[in-house]
Amino acid sequence: MIEFRPMREDEYPGYLEYFITDYAREIASNYRLSAEDSLARAKQEIEEDLPEGVNTPGQVLLCLIAKSDKTDKHVGYLWYKPDAAMRTVFIYDFHIFNALQGQGLGKLALRTFEHEMRCKGVEQIRLRVAGDNDRARHVYEAIGFGVTGINMSKSIKE
Repeated sequence: MIEFRPMREDEYPGYLEYFITDYAREIASNYRLSAEDSLARAKQEIEEDLPEGVNTPGQVLLCLIAKSDKTDKHVGYLWYKPDAAMRTVFIYDFHIFNALQGQGLGKLALRTFEHEMRCKGVEQIRLRVAGDNDRARHVYEAIGFGVTGINMSKSIKE
């Protein structure tokens, strides 16, 4: 069983440590920027998107908790933005800790999230997945997400 709980302020630095590194890697891979430029861009974007950290209005940062008879274990993160007028949510980040991947936790968490959003009147969950992230794409497609477009780019730098 997976439950969601709001991320606490003391957990936010750990989230940033994971997210900025991971996002910078994605930027470098997909936009062919240097590691230094990718890291700077990732830091700038997170500062713009979450200027007040866990207290940024309109953004929801959650910790994913796997519940069992004996323990509650923090297994990942979910960051999304609801749009009440459109009855949608956009997932900015979904992550199961690397050591726990491949155990079905991602699919379980997304199905649980879908159920909770449906109960709140949400009609659509949207997200973006990096073109080279086959593992994530597999998880999303396995639970019913479909491709709605393809981002493309071409570097023309000499």
